[in-house]
Amino acid sequence: LWHASVIVLVLLFIGGSDANPAARRHSQLDVNHKKQPLQTFRPYNIAHRGSNGEIPEETAAAYLRAIDEGTDFIETDILASEDGHLICFHDVTLDNTTDIASRTEFAGRKRTYEVQGVNMTGWFTVDFTLRELKSLRVKQRFSFRDQQYNGKYNILTFDEFILIALHADRVVGIYPEIKNPIFINQHVKWSGGKKFEDKFVETLLKYGYKGKYMSEDWLMKPLFIQSFAPTSLIYISNITNAPKLLLIDETTVPTQDTNQSYYEITSNGYLAFIRKYVIGIGPWKDTIIPPENNHLGPATDLVARAHALNLQVHPYTFRNENSYLHFNFHQDPYAEYEYWLREIGVDALFTDFTGSLHKYLEWTAPHQNKEKKCRGPPA
Repeated sequence: LWHASVIVLVLLFIGGSDANPAARRHSQLDVNHKKQPLQTFRPYNIAHRGSNGEIPEETAAAYLRAIDEGTDFIETDILASEDGHLICFHDVTLDNTTDIASRTEFAGRKRTYEVQGVNMTGWFTVDFTLRELKSLRVKQRFSFRDQQYNGKYNILTFDEFILIALHADRVVGIYPEIKNPIFINQHVKWSGGKKFEDKFVETLLKYGYKGKYMSEDWLMKPLFIQSFAPTSLIYISNITNAPKLLLIDETTVPTQDTNQSYYEITSNGYLAFIRKYVIGIGPWKDTIIPPENNHLGPATDLVARAHALNLQVHPYTFRNENSYLHFNFHQDPYAEYEYWLREIGVDALFTDFTGSLHKYLEWTAPHQNKEKKCRGPPA
């Protein structure tokens, strides 16, 4: 029944709550009061773009499924439309996960832009209004996943995503990423000289998301903010004290804003610097344990060094399909969870399959331990 009520609510707010006074009135309600609280005694289950192993990513249905399957946080990527609305979408281009290529009315919108130092050609979110983006239909990214939901769902606004979390039947956290901030700030302009980061934080504050990690405010409306751009995280540290994580790409990819190498941003000196602004790091898992011929290689000391600085480690992305499981795990995602949580000792996992991770956590850590796993001081 609560699924039905959430869907009705989302329909009421369709088109983005920025232009809807009712959304602002509703945002004042303390919808998480007296709900079952967020569990904080075991590693966090982060639904990567929703339960997108089952349902197309970043859709209302994918997030509702993840909540139903027991996720602690629903994760999303935030970009912007031409008219300045914040949307939940992973790629700066619409090509891979929408029906844009078949929409003849938009054929002339294809462009080539430089993104992170590389020329990209496609249909970009920044060249479409929110109304136009809402007219598109989302599809599954990977051909080997279930295709039956293609064309059934549209793109969400950041407001709609937040409302899904707030109206769950228990406290569910949100985990938004400031996506490609340099590119967005180049192509989208807001009044009053505001930046992408300003609009992002304004939206969070509008719905009451604030407070240091594990504070009363945070526990009522749990939030992690993530980005691959260190300057964005540092900038927003001046306008919100909510906890933040620095995402870390593969070893060959420099940071998109400061052009620093993987080795620079994972050095002890840099980790000691960035911990003034973040509560943890989110590395690609193969940088923590580089594979060799699809077998696990020797683990690096990144997790140990981060933990020594009281930083959490939330690696990405865990997927159940055999093509993503190294041979050591014998086609068993539960064996992979076991290794990363018991042997490597990370603090959370980004997963495309919320249900299986929830089952593992329920089987192995169903009750609160005497010593909480939550790492890091309030940040």
